[in-house]
Amino acid sequence: MAKETKLLNGEKTPKLPKAQTKGLKSAETKKLTVSKSRAKKIKHSYKVKDAENALLLKLKDGDVVIEMFADVAPNHVARIKELVRAGFYNGLKFHRVIDGFMAQTGCPYGNGTGGSGKKLKAEFNKMPHKRGTVSMARSMFPDSADSQFFICFADCDWLNGQYTVWGEVSSGMEYVDMIKKGDGANGAVSAPDEIISMSVIADI
Repeated sequence: MAKETKLLNGEKTPKLPKAQTKGLKSAETKKLTVSKSRAKKIKHSYKVKDAENALLLKLKDGDVVIEMFADVAPNHVARIKELVRAGFYNGLKFHRVIDGFMAQTGCPYGNGTGGSGKKLKAEFNKMPHKRGTVSMARSMFPDSADSQFFICFADCDWLNGQYTVWGEVSSGMEYVDMIKKGDGANGAVSAPDEIISMSVIADI
């Protein structure tokens, strides 16, 4: 490899021009369009009960589909969809991940101290905390849930009735398992994985 790179020394390599799209408003940048028939096929491929109440969570290792329980946690589901549609979760870190327990995200500061600024009244329900359950994180106060949520790696019966369950992973749990685990205090993760994007499947 060293000999091959020396051959380039005598020649001037052309410099690529800087990208001109940086700083442009979203309206000025071109977006790839998807035909209605293609969009319908994409939605159908996820095989969800209700595309309006299902999320596509893109992780570094693959796509995760979350079906939401609008019947038992209507206010939480409505708020989650509002935040998702605003792009709130895109790029947020899985700041607290405990192997065999859960992966937590949804803090804009990446350390578990922040939220969207809107507290939600608890909607505790009878849905169990099991492998694949998606539930709201909160402080010691019941009505303190905001934007942070966690996905259970395994059954966590001791959480039942104490946190608002609002969804369940219906496919892609193997990619949730691949989220980088924490080795710091209380599951803190150094150089944590991020949410690439979250979308309501009905919007795709």
